[in-house]
Order: sequence, then structure tokens, then C-alpha cells
Amino acid sequence: MKTPVFTGSSVAIITPFRDGQIDFEKLGNLIDFQIENGTSAITICGTTGESSTQTLEEHVQAVDFCVKHVNGRIKVIAGSGSNDTRAALFLSQEAEKSGADALLLVTPYYNKATQRGLILHYTYIADRVQLPIILYNVPSRTGCGFTAETYKALSAHPKINGIKEASGDFSLLAKTLALCGDDLNIWSGNDDHTVPMMGMGAKGLISVAANIIPRQTADMCRLALAGDFQGATRLQLQCLDVMNALFLEVNPIPVKAAMNLMGMDVGETRLPLCGIAPENLEKLKAAMTRFGLL
Repeated sequence: MKTPVFTGSSVAIITPFRDGQIDFEKLGNLIDFQIENGTSAITICGTTGESSTQTLEEHVQAVDFCVKHVNGRIKVIAGSGSNDTRAALFLSQEAEKSGADALLLVTPYYNKATQRGLILHYTYIADRVQLPIILYNVPSRTGCGFTAETYKALSAHPKINGIKEASGDFSLLAKTLALCGDDLNIWSGNDDHTVPMMGMGAKGLISVAANIIPRQTADMCRLALAGDFQGATRLQLQCLDVMNALFLEVNPIPVKAAMNLMGMDVGETRLPLCGIAPENLEKLKAAMTRFGLL
């Protein structure tokens, strides 16, 4: 049995930019906001953090800043995935030097690796780091996904702690649970799938919505972990309108727009991501108003 890196809600935190640079002062404020509102872990430099548009130097600096600012108050999970195995290893080892608690490694995008290639990729990295690894399955963005049999093979490695499962494939989830049991922890990678996935045994969520509703997201996970699935479901359904609005356009365009509407002043997205379309901004405002955020 592998002890999960965390249980509950981890925010996939955005990266605030100002004048083309990471706004570290704002990032510190956002981290404090999450900790004050019950978030269990910070996931830095993931998809929502626009890691794909950061230089290697910026990526390392962001992880290092996050670890130092959190200062042991909660867990820090460092995104360190790449479509280049050597680059992923470099980012993983740098995160380890910074003192991160775990690594989040997305499937290598664009390459379309075979299942054997995925096993070789992750084993290569896991053999060369000391931190626990969370695999990240999001085939809608990477063009590459895991099979349950590949999860089973990787679960034998002591450093591979679990998976952020964002495929939306509940048949894959069920088969993975049946094959891997307690050898692989699972977290939801989709806000709107959290409660049903936790009902099947997931340990929590790595969340986009927690950037703007951290308390509600943490409470939803807390209720599910306590076995109160009726209460957790009720809370998820209350948040569903806002959760859906955060995907009116590709993440993190809407969530950054939402944070700016709330006065958080997190800056722009980096090209090729751009500002939210006016018609979608109005839909986002309407959802946030109904929820009481505006």
C-alpha cells in the first residue's frame, strides 16, 4: 500500500504574469489565499500554470519560490513533465533540489508515445529521483494516454505514487482500480468528476476551480473523504455552473479572467493563449454572479 502524497483538494495554481514576467509577489499572495482556505497542496507549473510557455529557468524559479513561500505549511507538487524525457528529468531533479514534496509528470505530448514508450519514459525518471511521482493522464491535451495495463506496470515502481486522472473515462478508472488496488493512488483531474471518482476510491482532486473557490472545493473533498457523499454531491452540484464556466475556452483562459474579475489582478495569459472572447466573458460573469462571486 502506498501512502498518498496528499488527500483532499490541491489547487492547480495559475502563474500570474506582469509585463511578460512571473509576478512572484502576486504568486505568494495566491499561495497564502489557498492555505487560508483549506487547500491541502499546491500544484505549481501544471497545465493551469501555463508551464508549456515557461522557459526552463522560469519553471525552476517558480517551483523554488513556491516551496520557499509555502515553507512546509502544506504539500507542494511540482509539475515537471515534458515531451523530452531528459528535460522532464532535469525539471524533476531541480524540483527535488528545491524541496518539493512530489512531482506531477504529464504524458509526453506531441510524440504520441506507445505504451512501452510511456513505461520506459516514466521508469527512466523514477529511477533517478527520490520524490514520489504522480502520473498525469490528460489525452485531450497531449494526444497520448495510459491503458490500465500500463498503469499496472508502472504501479510496481516504488516511486510512482499515483495518477491525476483527467481522461473522463470511468471504464479506465474502474479497470485501473481493479488491477492496481492500493499500489496506485488516484486523484480526479476534472472538477466536475470529483465526487463520483472519490466514490470509487480517489483520494481527492487537483483542481482548476480551487483558484477561485478554494473553500468550497476543499469542503467537497473533505465531505467525500468522511463518507458523506450526499453532502459532497450537493456541494459539487452547487459549484457545477461555475466549474463549467471555467471551461468555456481552453484552460486557463477563463480562470484567469475570473480571477481578474474578482480583483485578484493576476495578469494576462501568454501567447498562444489569448484573452477570453467577449461573449464568453459575459457567460462567465453571469455564472460567477449567480454563485455570488461578483
